[in-house]
Amino acid sequence: MTALVRIVLIDPSHPGNIGSVARALKNMGLADLVLVRPRSFPHADAVALAAGADDLLAAARVTDTVDEAIRDCAFIAGTTSRPRSYTWEFATPRDAAARIAELPSTVRAALLFGSERYGLANDDLKYCNLLVRIPANPEYCSLNLAMSVQLLAYEVLVAREQPVTQRQIEAPLADSGEVERLYAHVAEVLREIEFEDRTGYLMERLRRLFNRAQLDRNEVNILRGILSAVQGRRRRAAESDGR
Repeated sequence: MTALVRIVLIDPSHPGNIGSVARALKNMGLADLVLVRPRSFPHADAVALAAGADDLLAAARVTDTVDEAIRDCAFIAGTTSRPRSYTWEFATPRDAAARIAELPSTVRAALLFGSERYGLANDDLKYCNLLVRIPANPEYCSLNLAMSVQLLAYEVLVAREQPVTQRQIEAPLADSGEVERLYAHVAEVLREIEFEDRTGYLMERLRRLFNRAQLDRNEVNILRGILSAVQGRRRRAAESDGR
């Protein structure tokens, strides 16, 4: 069995779409659904359009933030149809599903879907290891939320049925919570050493760098150990200067 897969809907505005997503997931053998700030849930329209996937709706978890929704996930892909102003690794649904299929069964992966009107917000992208773009007519590339989820879930199902080489890792991949603590530590040290961020996008670029690398727990611990050593050296130097 490959990685566990969580579907995360961010700011869904139509309860009927939530029900249709639940139906799509049950069709494809997925069951982990998290809703971030849904406008109306629970709702009769969600139950009606779930068409027998009521159990997924009943088990769906609701959170106030994306961070809460993915804190235990070690691989995160966000879906988008919009061009982005910075360099990102983009993948097709098939490529993203293949990446998931290669992950160990102990890893939890998350697929993020933005609101029906705006898609993923720029602030949601900071959590992603890669972005997924569904090939579509460039003159009309906006897909219904449930359609998008169905396509990704289908590719995950197909990828799981194909023989794949499981990714061999020395240590468990760091989950989102551990990676966020690393980023907070990096930002803290940069402030302490008064590192000048001339572009204003330093942390965004560092996030993309480490997200592409997909750090394991040992690597996160090594980096945080280096950061702690820098802080310790600075404290000792300051104490020595104060004598």
